[in-house]
Amino acid sequence: MFSVLRSACLLIAFLALMLPVQAQAQSLVNTGTAEADASVTLPDPLTPEAANALISRLSDTQVRDLLLDQLNTQASEDKLEEDASQLWYHATAGAFSTISVSIERLPILFTSQAKAFTNFATFLGVEGLARLFGYLLLSIAAGLAAELLFRRITRGWLILPKEMPQDATLRQNLFLLAKRLTSEIGAVGVFVGVAFLITYNVVPPFYRPFIGTVGPLLIGLPRLAVAVSRFLMAPNNPAYRIVHATDATARAMVFHMFWFVFLVGFSTFIIRFNAANGVPMGETRLGFWLNLGIHLYAAIVIWRYREASVMMMRGADPDVSPVEDRIARAFPYFGVVVALGTWWIVNIVVSTGNFQLLAGSPHYKTMGLLLFAPAMDTLIRGLVRHLAPPMTGEGPIAERAYASTKRSYIRIGRVIVFGIVLLTIAGFWGMDPTSIASAGVGERFAGHIIEFLMILSVGYLVYEVVSLWINRKLAAEQTAAGYDLESEEMGGGDGGGAGGSRLSTVLPLILGVSRAAIVVVFLLLGLGNIGVDTTPLLAGAGIVGLAIGFGAQKLVTDVVSGIFFLIDDAFRTGEYVEVEGTMGTVEKISIRSMQLRHHKGPVHTLPYGEIPKITNFSRDWVIMKLRFTVPFGTDPEKVRKLFKNIGKDMMQHELYKDDFLQPFKSQGVFEFDDVGIVIRGKFMAKPGTQFTLRKEIYNRVNKAFEENGLEFARREVRVALPGRDDTQSLSEDDKQAIAAAATQAAQDMAPAAPKGDAPGD
Repeated sequence: MFSVLRSACLLIAFLALMLPVQAQAQSLVNTGTAEADASVTLPDPLTPEAANALISRLSDTQVRDLLLDQLNTQASEDKLEEDASQLWYHATAGAFSTISVSIERLPILFTSQAKAFTNFATFLGVEGLARLFGYLLLSIAAGLAAELLFRRITRGWLILPKEMPQDATLRQNLFLLAKRLTSEIGAVGVFVGVAFLITYNVVPPFYRPFIGTVGPLLIGLPRLAVAVSRFLMAPNNPAYRIVHATDATARAMVFHMFWFVFLVGFSTFIIRFNAANGVPMGETRLGFWLNLGIHLYAAIVIWRYREASVMMMRGADPDVSPVEDRIARAFPYFGVVVALGTWWIVNIVVSTGNFQLLAGSPHYKTMGLLLFAPAMDTLIRGLVRHLAPPMTGEGPIAERAYASTKRSYIRIGRVIVFGIVLLTIAGFWGMDPTSIASAGVGERFAGHIIEFLMILSVGYLVYEVVSLWINRKLAAEQTAAGYDLESEEMGGGDGGGAGGSRLSTVLPLILGVSRAAIVVVFLLLGLGNIGVDTTPLLAGAGIVGLAIGFGAQKLVTDVVSGIFFLIDDAFRTGEYVEVEGTMGTVEKISIRSMQLRHHKGPVHTLPYGEIPKITNFSRDWVIMKLRFTVPFGTDPEKVRKLFKNIGKDMMQHELYKDDFLQPFKSQGVFEFDDVGIVIRGKFMAKPGTQFTLRKEIYNRVNKAFEENGLEFARREVRVALPGRDDTQSLSEDDKQAIAAAATQAAQDMAPAAPKGDAPGD
């Protein structure tokens, strides 16, 4: 009895806590007893009767575990909501408070800075200051002397040839620039290294911290930045310039790069100096104003040289897509947003009090890496332009495939660089995926976003690689078959072309299915990584598929019929076919229908399920038979020899010989009609070429008849006048009556006009 009462009390306490917020919740707990594998589920709805029934079958351990589990879940959710509210506070009001405090302390900034200098001078005294600057000059002079010696030794690497050879490759160009960059970095390294040796072997320990900070931050770091910018910009050697920019822009970028990095180094130096001389950073908020100045400087430079940055983003390649052009024009605005956005992120971090996160200056590194985008993008396009495989084949298909391949390589390179940049920025801010689980909500949110973007990047990379491979294979198949739907023969001719291969017909379907599968899989992976439950999405997709299966049986019929048509190889893209009187060139196929382009222009869309029979006019070979009517009395043997000579000449003609499978020749007398003798000729040709050959044969036969005194039979109407021997004395009424009778007779004998539905009519 006591056990039951205690269980009831625990359960009532649990319901009092959880009913307001989780009336619909369910939980599974382990009993820890002999029923360890049994699951306990809260009834839905949770009524008093259901609660009493649950009490009667639960043990004390089960109730306790269920209560503790729900309490922990509620505490975790409350903590998450609290962390989210804290993150929002620091991103808005907290960051604004950081700015307001810095403004409030602005009056004491100058007096406190003067105090730091006074403390430093008082501590050292006049003699100490003189010794300090003497040792500083000694270390700088020794470093410069060693650097000059190093530059003299590597003079051949530091000076680029005045003119680059006309046939120089990108590899040779980069090799020369890399040699100069290595020499300049080596020169700076020699300077810093010798100055360091002098400082820590000659200078007394009392002066070493000051001198050891000035050299690397105010001299070494800016010069390294100049070396890297000279590698990219080549301000005095435009022939070697990697980034697409004018000489004035290149020199300006090198100049501003030096001063930007110098300001970053000076900020680090002065903050350390003040902290060592009795003025901590938080007292004056000097770091806020220095950081603001650096970010404003970057934003002003970007905006001032916005046209130059657009030029750099576009690059020297004239083949720039409209999307790339819009991105290039938007880059100055992006750069300004990056400069000001990273400054705001610093204010957020300061608001949280996590100053250690800014110890390695991740905001400056992030801003510099993002603003480095024009150089990286131009470098990718330059590498693709020089390293992409050569064009395979000839003609418009090969040219379009080559241009598409280059664009795919560029996009793949951009995705790879994007992933590297994303991981690098995450490393700047200490966002290690392995340690995100134990971090706060802000770090977890940022980490999930980074992982989500990385998954999408990998998915897009797979998407592009698969598309690139299939498109290259498709272009190779079409080039080998000589098939081009946009050509005049295929798109605007008489129809009946040979079309593409079987593989070129199926590859577009494979490409579409592959792209859809990649998008769905990686999107679900990304959503699942950021905490979205994808099970309902998959269940919903299954229900939709089931509904389609029951409610769209016609669609299923079309799809299945199309699969069997493709298996039977009944048609291919570019072939001329007839379906129940509808004729046209197969222009496009999908999973449920095909599109036929009639040779006069209209497009017919036919679902596969409605196709009872397909007549293909373009498979393997075509026989064309021509009729010629000559007057009675014409020698058929003479006509046969003329046809044979025409066929022989065309088989030797450079323009037509490859289109014939069998030459044009006479089939002899076919029939007699009311006009004359019908002689037929025929030839066998490749599909799609028969109409051009037919036109040329007609021209040659007409010319040969004229040269050999032969004529074509003409339809005549002869009117007999019984009892009238004198035809010269006919009256006008008689002539009109005779003309009307002859016209009527000619119309009665004329054949029916062709409908014009067949290709070439």
